[in-house]
Amino acid sequence: MQTISNERTTGFSLFDSVPRDYFHFGEGPAFQPKIVSDVLGLKKEDVSKLASVSQRSVRYDEAIPEQVKERLQEIAMTANMVAKFFDGDTDKTVLWFKARNPLLGDISPKEMIRLGRYERLRKFIVHAVLKQDRPQEQQPLSA
Repeated sequence: MQTISNERTTGFSLFDSVPRDYFHFGEGPAFQPKIVSDVLGLKKEDVSKLASVSQRSVRYDEAIPEQVKERLQEIAMTANMVAKFFDGDTDKTVLWFKARNPLLGDISPKEMIRLGRYERLRKFIVHAVLKQDRPQEQQPLSA
């Protein structure tokens, strides 16, 4: 039984082609988690739920809890992946996150994040990117 994921067999890795920072979230020490929260309209209670920390500990300065920073970095990368799909149009990207999506159970991607279903959303986006980036496979020749 083969257990290699589709991502490996296609040679695709999320980090092979990290998208540009269309939203200017910053990277590494320049990362600005508050911008991620603001762009998607996430409240402190949303951030606390998605990072599994108390609402009182959610902050965006140098004392940001590591779980909050990591989760917002993941969301930032995901938002930039979607922005790349829309040729860098951040307005369309924000609208996509806020609009109901029938492929996601008729809820918005933002709601999925708020409800703690970020991982399912991330997989949906990665699958869509794979589908877009994968070259058409050639049909075998007929005998």
